[in-house]
Amino acid sequence: MRTALLAWDYPPAPSGLSTAAREIAESLAQAGADVTVFTLDRRGREQVGGVAVEGLALPAGGGLARLRLWGAIGHLAAPLAFRRAVLAAHARAPFAVIEATNWYAPAALLAGRRDLPLVTRSSTPAAFTRGDGAGPRDRLDGLAADALERRQARGSAGLIANTAAHGAVIARAYRLSGRQPSAVIGLSLPPEILTSARAASYPGEDAPVQLLFVGRAEARKGFDALLGAVAILAGEQARGDLPPFRLDLVGVPSEDLPPDLPEAARRCIRARGRIDAAALARAYTDAHAVLAPSRYESFGLVYQEAMAYGRPVVACAEDASARAFVGAPGAGPLAATATGPALADALRPLLVDPGLRRACRARALAAAGRFDRASLGRETLALYEAAIGAARRN
Repeated sequence: MRTALLAWDYPPAPSGLSTAAREIAESLAQAGADVTVFTLDRRGREQVGGVAVEGLALPAGGGLARLRLWGAIGHLAAPLAFRRAVLAAHARAPFAVIEATNWYAPAALLAGRRDLPLVTRSSTPAAFTRGDGAGPRDRLDGLAADALERRQARGSAGLIANTAAHGAVIARAYRLSGRQPSAVIGLSLPPEILTSARAASYPGEDAPVQLLFVGRAEARKGFDALLGAVAILAGEQARGDLPPFRLDLVGVPSEDLPPDLPEAARRCIRARGRIDAAALARAYTDAHAVLAPSRYESFGLVYQEAMAYGRPVVACAEDASARAFVGAPGAGPLAATATGPALADALRPLLVDPGLRRACRARALAAAGRFDRASLGRETLALYEAAIGAARRN
């Protein structure tokens, strides 16, 4: 089967969407598909991991690059670039099916075609990543992005969600009819992460407790709750009520820390910004526990990564994925709510009890590895076949 995958970026670009795109593409290639990835983060064509990667980065000063700078209508620039490239390749050698993320709707202008069925694999909708208090221009821009995402989802011949709970959220958010073929398919982890995780020992107990956060400084990721908890616990540490601890923030530059962050909390934090894969592997290896207090995740790759390394995960019960992947196997404590006090209450026992950390580590390792490339490729191809059949019938 000849397939196309539309991606905003692709490894080595360090993002969750990039990692997911590579796992999808390479799992399909390993299952026997002929896969081409179209991505906006580069120019040129290369073969990587059995996958053809075609870069569509918009030339600076070009018409689509200028269009992208406009509010609302600018969201059409990327779909236009993807449409042009995909249809040109399809004319040369037809694709059986194409896949794209829902996030900002890269395939909005390819939806609804009978000759080229589209499958949308749903990540977090753009609306869930926007902050509060936006002005009129930003609200209009958001409404345009939301409309394109709905258009793409409704025009898709098939839908994929990472979890059943996420699929239900997507159906409500886009007001879907439920008529398209759909599947719940978990994402795998890259082989190099699994190799590094298997080789990683657990840090000793004679140093400060090392904590790790991997994500962005946004409300959906629970970053406000994280800083609130650190402020509370840093105060307790300063009084001698807690052992020393340190928190590395990966993906968060120092300028994202609020100016009113208490000095005691600031002394416990190292904001590292974006780091490469090798540095991220070292960060996981050095950590005693991973803090991931997201309010909502479509899947939660950070949960899977942390558990592969056997690191206790402190997450938030507001997120269905955290309840399923962290809470159910006991891989770490769940804060009742995404607030500083609740997160501090969940984290405090791990800080003071090495035995509890080791017990959570054992349960994390036991629960890790439930998703692999073989199942990802096999189940994705099965959904593709159902989507192709549905498109032919309509």
